Amino acid sequence: MSQYPAHPTRRTTSLRLRTTCLLALALPLALAPAGLVRANEPAPAPAAKSGAAAAPSSPSSGKGIGKDIAAQLREAMESGQLQKKQLTLKVNADEPTKAPAAAMPAPAQPATNLKASRQYIRAKAAALAAKPDAAESHQDNAHEVHWGYEGDAGPQAWSKLKPEFGTCASGKRQSPIHIEESATLQGPAEVLQFSYKPSNASVVNNGHTIQVDMSGDNTLTVRGSTFKLLQFHFHNPSEERVNFKTYAMVVHLVHKNDAGQLAVVAVLLDPGVTNTLINKVWTYMPLEVGDRVSMPAYFIDLNELLPEDRRYYQFMGSLTTPPCSEDVLWMVLKQPRPVSQDQLKLFARIFPHNARPIQPVNGRVVRSAQ
Repeated sequence: MSQYPAHPTRRTTSLRLRTTCLLALALPLALAPAGLVRANEPAPAPAAKSGAAAAPSSPSSGKGIGKDIAAQLREAMESGQLQKKQLTLKVNADEPTKAPAAAMPAPAQPATNLKASRQYIRAKAAALAAKPDAAESHQDNAHEVHWGYEGDAGPQAWSKLKPEFGTCASGKRQSPIHIEESATLQGPAEVLQFSYKPSNASVVNNGHTIQVDMSGDNTLTVRGSTFKLLQFHFHNPSEERVNFKTYAMVVHLVHKNDAGQLAVVAVLLDPGVTNTLINKVWTYMPLEVGDRVSMPAYFIDLNELLPEDRRYYQFMGSLTTPPCSEDVLWMVLKQPRPVSQDQLKLFARIFPHNARPIQPVNGRVVRSAQ
C-alpha cells in the first residue's frame, strides 16, 4: 500500500510522464511501417499474443499507443532483444489508429509506400555497396587500353587487348609479309586500272599515323571489280619487305568495292628527291592526335604518287593494324618512289616507328606480275 493516499492529479501526471518517456525512446522505431522487421532477423511475436498490445487504443486520449509500446518494450527486455543492434516495434498492426496531431504528426508519405520504408532504404544501400561506383566504371571504360607499336600495347599483345583483336594472333593470312622474288608465282597478270583525279581531301592525325581521307570518284579496277579509294596513310619504315630489303617508308592506298571487300595498293618510298604529293600532305599535317585539317579544293591528285612502272606483287592478306581482318587483296608496286630526307625526318618526329613486324607467309601464293 502506498504511503500517500492516491491523488487523481498525481496519478495522471505520473502516467503521462511514463508514456512520454516511452514515446521518446520508441518513437523513431514506432514511426516505421507496421510489420517492418530488420533484414535477416526473426520478427517479434505477433501482437495478438500480447494482451496489452492487442487492446484497442482510445482515439481521443492516445493512451492505447503508450500501453502498446510499453508492452512491447517489456517483452523485448524479457527476451533480450535490447542487446541487439536494432529493435523494431509494431504499433496497432491489426487496426491502425490515428494519433492526435500534437502527439504524433502523420508521416509525410503513407506507411504502405515501400520506397519510404527503412527496409527499402537498407536494401538499396546494400545493393549500391555491392556494385562498383558508376563514375569509376565509366572512367575505366574511358581509359581503355589502346593498341600501339611498342610496350605492353605493342604488336605482340594486340590479340590480348580485345576479343575482336584475336585474329592478329590466330589468323593464317596476316600482313605484312616478306616477298622473295624466287618464291613467287611469276607470269602475266592483269593491268591495274587506276582512275585518279584531283580531289578534295582532309588530313588527320589518328594517333597511329597521318591519314588522308579522300572525297570524289577515285577508283581502282582489278580482278573484274571496281574499288573506290577511301584513304591513304603512311608507315615508317615500310611494313613490306621485298627481297630482304626494308624501305624507308610506305604509303598504303585503301580501296573498297560495293561488296565491302578491301584492296590495298602499297607504294614503297626510297630516300631521294622531294616527293610533291607528300609535300602537300606534310604542309597540312596536324600535330595533335585527333586533329583534322581540310585541304584546298581539288588539292590531292594521287597520279603524282604512282610510279610509271605499274607491275606489282599480289597476295591475299589482312589489315596491318587491329583488328587484323583478313581477306584483303594486296598489290605491292615493284618500283619505289622517292622521298626526301627532310620529309622522312619530319614524319619521324611524330611517328618514330609505326610498322607491324613481318608475318608468316604460311604457304600463301604470291603472284609476281611480269
